[in-house]
Amino acid sequence: MPLPFLTADRDLDLETPAADSAALPHDEPDHWRRPYRPGPWRVGAAAVFLLLASFVLISATIIAMAGSLPGAAACALLGAVLIALAVRLLRVGVWVSARGLRQVNLLRTATEPWSAIAAVRTRQQPVRWLGLPRTVQGQSLIIERTQGEPLRPLITDHNGDFLSRPEAFERAADVLEAWAAEYRD
Repeated sequence: MPLPFLTADRDLDLETPAADSAALPHDEPDHWRRPYRPGPWRVGAAAVFLLLASFVLISATIIAMAGSLPGAAACALLGAVLIALAVRLLRVGVWVSARGLRQVNLLRTATEPWSAIAAVRTRQQPVRWLGLPRTVQGQSLIIERTQGEPLRPLITDHNGDFLSRPEAFERAADVLEAWAAEYRD
């Protein structure tokens, strides 16, 4: 069952002529939006962290009822960290707006204004499989900046959002390239 409220790609029905005219059909281009849905690997990992957090919070409750408040506080803090990690893991990805392109990582966020971007294009190159050190041959979407070195690949066809979903990768790459073409000028 699709969840159309998750991202702006709910309106990307390719049979309608309005879908071809805009990079992402929505009313407010100034809001940061992810042009693709989070993949099953990313959602599954976040669900495991939330499940683990629920067990830790239940154990914090049991420890508090047993009378050891410092231990319960430590467990509650660990549960809060696990919940924050799960939420941040779901936010990881590429976000776009009329102001620029934002690359959200687990611990860091980088924003590039459209004026600093020379090109956004797809390239065949070795890519990491699910972010692990193992590399495989695949496609990646890269940003070439007007000054300086290119940024690390934005998205790859073997990351947590697009593994086993090549059509979703192609659609996300096309949408990101369309945003770059529309707002870079």
